[in-house]
Amino acid sequence: MKLEYIDELISKMEKASLTELSYKDGEVDIVLKRDSMNGFQQAAAPAQAPPQSAQPVQTETAQQEEGKVIKAPMVGTFYKASSPEVDPYVKVGDRVENSSVVCILEAMKLFNEIQAETSGEITEILVEDGEMVEYDQPLFRIR
Repeated sequence: MKLEYIDELISKMEKASLTELSYKDGEVDIVLKRDSMNGFQQAAAPAQAPPQSAQPVQTETAQQEEGKVIKAPMVGTFYKASSPEVDPYVKVGDRVENSSVVCILEAMKLFNEIQAETSGEITEILVEDGEMVEYDQPLFRIR
């Protein structure tokens, strides 16, 4: 990966007023974070993702007790519907499947449909429409 591309990511992140940006492409994994007052805090160099078995058992136990959680796969603005004039993708009590679209996250003027990636019933919506969300932030709780 060229340094110019990283500079371009930083520039786009600043223009969009984002506090965190994650980029993953094959073995390249970049995470940029900044404090809104002090500029950038951290710029992670390309690294390999940890193996799946590295997840702590405690987290899995807590999720089993509370139900499954759909988390934000990126930083962006949460929208519960494709436009203000239409019904939301899901409401509390709705049943979803793996491929069900549950919301849209807008990042850098791109609208990304987020799928449930699990089956179950929506028991809680954890963010408000139009709210800025961080990477890995819980969005929905499913039972």
